[in-house]
Amino acid sequence: MPKSRIITSLDVGSSKIRTVVAALEEGATIPSIIGVGITPSSGLRKGCVIDVEEAINSITTSLEDAERMAGEPINHVFLGISGNHIETLDSKGVIAVSNASQEITEDDVDRVLEAAQAVSISGNRRILRIIPKTFTVDEQKRIKYPVGMTGIRLEVEAHIITGLVPTIKNIEKCVLQSGIDIDDIIPSCLSFPEAVLSKRQKELGVVAVDIGSGGTSVSIFEEGMMLQTVVIPVGGENVTNDIAIGLRTSIDTAEKIKIEYGSCIPDDVNDRETIDLSLLSKIDMQKVSKKVMVEIIEARYQEIFLLVKEELKKIHRDGMLPAGVVLTGAGSKMSGVIDLARDTLNLPVQIGFPQNFEGIVDKIDDPAYATAIGLILWGARAQAQGYSLNFRSINLKKTFDGMKKFLKNLVP
Repeated sequence: MPKSRIITSLDVGSSKIRTVVAALEEGATIPSIIGVGITPSSGLRKGCVIDVEEAINSITTSLEDAERMAGEPINHVFLGISGNHIETLDSKGVIAVSNASQEITEDDVDRVLEAAQAVSISGNRRILRIIPKTFTVDEQKRIKYPVGMTGIRLEVEAHIITGLVPTIKNIEKCVLQSGIDIDDIIPSCLSFPEAVLSKRQKELGVVAVDIGSGGTSVSIFEEGMMLQTVVIPVGGENVTNDIAIGLRTSIDTAEKIKIEYGSCIPDDVNDRETIDLSLLSKIDMQKVSKKVMVEIIEARYQEIFLLVKEELKKIHRDGMLPAGVVLTGAGSKMSGVIDLARDTLNLPVQIGFPQNFEGIVDKIDDPAYATAIGLILWGARAQAQGYSLNFRSINLKKTFDGMKKFLKNLVP
């Protein structure tokens, strides 16, 4: 029997905590999902811990459910984090090629990436990732991977993703107190595209939009390169709050009618159609207009897509991405969301389902699992390259030693 490695992802979201366990046989490239655990995110709000004990209990429950299904103990995880505290910036690094033959080596790539991370950031922020967008060798631009080329001067345009140190430490503390180690911490804006985008889409130009509960993560690709990532502080939770305020219902009732009757297309709803809340709640007994509810949902989703449109305008890609928009996350399951996104963004739109995995497909064939599956795929590739074996033993400089082949495989 071939040996198999166990890879576990823990997606700590604002609404749900999802654990996915996968087995990767020696020599295989596609992981097989063997366990899934999901629990409400008690103790967390918008990606931040607000109650340590409740957060630990939620994480532990999700892990235990996944362990029981997988029949394997979980000792370490690839941790996915999101939230409004995630911020990004672009940076440049420049070095002189050190080799006497002027051939660029992997060490030169390491050094130029180190130079790019020498940027001024707030003392309470941590650099989570430095993603090379494109390299320049002397005057030759838009190089994906320069090792083996000849030149005197090497430059890199890099995308840096940072997070608030207190927020990250609080999440890390909750995970560690659940009895497991952390292999790596990966922002969701990097992980979910791994599960829903193909190399061809990244080459043509695509924007991936993950509509979560606490916020919306946006990742933009073109010519195989990541152009931009951003976290928009508007998500499904805002939609629920708007319904509760607009229809004067409790939050729980608003969430139920959003899931049961929600839509983004008011024209499809009869003006006289009503929803009897007494069928869904013991607190709210009134009847409310379905048309009004749908108009509320449409307004908030349109705001999300207009904010995505603004990000595309900033990098001059508004309406210019041939592969269009791929929507994922729990919020992408709203009825009519494809039509609204298409009309607002003026691009082709599709729902992104996780791909490139085997096993218990029926359990996770859902856009809400994009981040969790993306973490599995990211972790499988990282482990194959010997990158990032234990988060607590890593510092930024050491990560470059393991990124050599990893970075080469990051781009198509």
